[in-house]
Amino acid sequence: MAGEIILSKSRYLAGLKCPKYLWYLVNARKEIPEPDFVTRFIFNQGIRVGEYAKKLYPAGLDLGNIRNLKEQIIKTREVLSWRKPVFEAGCSHGPVYSRADILVPVNTDRWDIIEVKSSTQLKEEYIDDVSFQKYCFIKAGIHIRKCFIAHINNNYIKNGDIAPEGLFSKIDITEEVEDRLEDIEYRISEMLGIVEKSDPPEVAIGKQCYEPYTCPLKQKCWEGLPDNHVFNLYGDKTRSTQLYSEGILSIKDIPDRYNLSLKQQIQRECEKTKKPSINKKEISKFIRSLKFPLYFLDFETFSTAIPLFNGAKPYQKMPFQYSIHVLHSMNEKPEHREFLAGGLEDPRRELLSGLKEDLGDDGSVIVYYEQFEKGVLRELASEFPGYSEWVDQVLPRVVDLYKPFGNFYYYNSSQKGSASVKSVLPAITNLSYEGMEISNGLAASAYFLNIYGNFYNLKEPPGAEEVERIRKSLIEYCRMDTLGMVHILGALSKEVGLQQ
Repeated sequence: MAGEIILSKSRYLAGLKCPKYLWYLVNARKEIPEPDFVTRFIFNQGIRVGEYAKKLYPAGLDLGNIRNLKEQIIKTREVLSWRKPVFEAGCSHGPVYSRADILVPVNTDRWDIIEVKSSTQLKEEYIDDVSFQKYCFIKAGIHIRKCFIAHINNNYIKNGDIAPEGLFSKIDITEEVEDRLEDIEYRISEMLGIVEKSDPPEVAIGKQCYEPYTCPLKQKCWEGLPDNHVFNLYGDKTRSTQLYSEGILSIKDIPDRYNLSLKQQIQRECEKTKKPSINKKEISKFIRSLKFPLYFLDFETFSTAIPLFNGAKPYQKMPFQYSIHVLHSMNEKPEHREFLAGGLEDPRRELLSGLKEDLGDDGSVIVYYEQFEKGVLRELASEFPGYSEWVDQVLPRVVDLYKPFGNFYYYNSSQKGSASVKSVLPAITNLSYEGMEISNGLAASAYFLNIYGNFYNLKEPPGAEEVERIRKSLIEYCRMDTLGMVHILGALSKEVGLQQ
C-alpha cells in the first residue's frame, strides 16, 4: 500500500463508527451489500442540495467532474492560486485524502471550508467530517481560517425559483473542529494500522450497529445471534447492550434480577411460553369504541430538501396518495377507494377533494400511528383553509389501531419487540409485505418522485410501461396498508370473541 491513498474522509468517518466496517471498506469491499434504491435516493438528494449550495458562489470553479484523484489534487493546486471559490477541492497528505464541498478565499492566503449538508440541523458527526478535511488541507500547506456547516433552513418558504441564500443556514464550527484536531493524528494512525492487518478486528455488537444509521454490515455481524435476541427488547437499546456484554443473548434467558419494564416482561414471558399475550378487557374496550362504518385510512407522502411547490418548506410532508377501505360491518367485505397523483404538479387540492368525498360524514377513521395521519390532515387544513372546517370534523373521528399494540394489549413473539404495522400484520394474520416491490413508505416516495421527472437521477428516466408498472406497485403497497388494518382488526375481534 506504499504511496497509495488509503484513508478518505468517508473511510475515516466509517472508522470512527466501527473499525471492522473500515477494514471491510478497504480490504473486502465486495462483501458489503450495495445500497438499496432508497439509500441511493437519499444520497442523491444530498448531491442535489450540493448543486444549489454552489449557486451561493456563482464565480466558483467546479472540480467535481475530475474522477482521477491525482489529477484532481494537481488541478486543485492550480486553481487555488486564482483566489476564487472552489467546489470539490481535493488534497492529500501521505495516505490520507479529502475533498471540501466549498473552499472560499479569505484575504490573500487563507480559506474557509464550507461543508454542505441536506439536514436541517448540526449533527455531531459533522464536526468529525470537517475536522478531517481541515487536517488534510493544513497538512498540505493550505491555510484554513474558519470552518462552517451550511445546512437546510427549514423555515425557508419557496416563492418562485429557489433562492439559495434563503435555502441554507450557515453555522461556524471552527472551535469545535479545533478541539477534534487535538487527537486526530492518533486516530488516523490507529485506522491505518487496522486496515493493514490481514484479518478484520473483533468488534462487539453495540450501538454503532444502528446509530446514527444502520451499518451495512449489521446482518453479517449479527448472523450468529439467536432468533429473538436481546436487541429485540422493546425500548432503549442500552439495556440490550448491557445484557449482550454479560453474555445474555436471548430474551427468554434474561434473569429475574433485571428490572425490566412491564412491556419487556411481557416480551420475556411470550418468549418462554411461545404464546401471545392478550389483554382481552382492553382490546374489547377499544373495539367497542369504534363506530361503523369504519374507514381505514393511510397516506403516502414525500418530503424533499428542496421544496417543489410555492408556499412549501423543506421536508414538508406532501401527500400524493391515499388508500381507504370502508367496512360497513365486521361480516361484510371491505370496499376500496384510492387516490394516486398523476405527476409532480401540486396534488394536494385534488387529493383533499377526493378524500372529503371518500371519508363520508360519519364513522370511525382508523389509522395506524395517528400522529402521522393527523399531522398530514392538519397541514392540509392550514394550506387550504376552505377545507379546515371539514378537517376539524374528521379529526375527532380518528382512532389509532397502533394503541392496542403499542400498549402491548396484544403481543406475539414473532413481532420481535416491534408494534409497527409491518411487524404486527404477519404476526396476527396470514398477510405480509414480503415479496412486494414497494414495501415501505420511504420506498414509495422515492419511486413516486423518480417516475415523474427522474427527480434525483437515480437511473435512466422510466418509459411509459415502467411508469405504469411502478404506479401499480404504489397502489398495491398503499392498498396493503389499509387492507392489512382491516385484517388486523378482524383478528383482534376474533381473539376476544367479538367476531366468529
